[in-house]
Amino acid sequence: MCIIVVSGLPRSGTSLMMQMLQAGGLDILVDDQRPPDDNNPRGYFEYEPVNALKWENYWVPQAEGKAVKVIPVLLPYLPHHFRYKIILMKRDLDEVVASQGAVLQHQGRKGSAAGHATLKRIFARHLDEIERWLADQAHLEVTTVNFRRAVTDPENTARTVAHFLGLPLDEDKMTAVVDPNLYRQRNPDSAEGKDTPP
Repeated sequence: MCIIVVSGLPRSGTSLMMQMLQAGGLDILVDDQRPPDDNNPRGYFEYEPVNALKWENYWVPQAEGKAVKVIPVLLPYLPHHFRYKIILMKRDLDEVVASQGAVLQHQGRKGSAAGHATLKRIFARHLDEIERWLADQAHLEVTTVNFRRAVTDPENTARTVAHFLGLPLDEDKMTAVVDPNLYRQRNPDSAEGKDTPP
């Protein structure tokens, strides 16, 4: 039995993927510490103890046979004696930066002092580093899901994810939960289904 991990930059579609997995019949490891809001009206699907993974991993056995969200920077701290299947969500980086800025604005908070282009480079470098690390790990398997494609072609996304996980998920229910109206901060210059190069 393995642990299914959904990872990706903030605002890259990790909550959507968790929602799809739950709809498909997979158990998910979540709590109610971060309730839904205007930015994620259907919830964040997070498990608070994950944030302390660098220091405490007592909860990891509870995730066996389930899906849990883990931000990329914490992936190396997952205990190596478990097997993992990682679903890495990727999104056009201009959209990621814009969406994060919109979240901060809704919360009445100031964004980073770094400009859009600088943040985009930082995110691109971070993703490149984590993907290089993932490629060298023998205890896990990885598949990448593009956020735009998940929204515009949920049927194929559901089929691809179910095949990767090797589980009899309900693909119709996975598809049904995807709401294109919640896809905000679209980048019209991004190629369909692909991330804009940094």
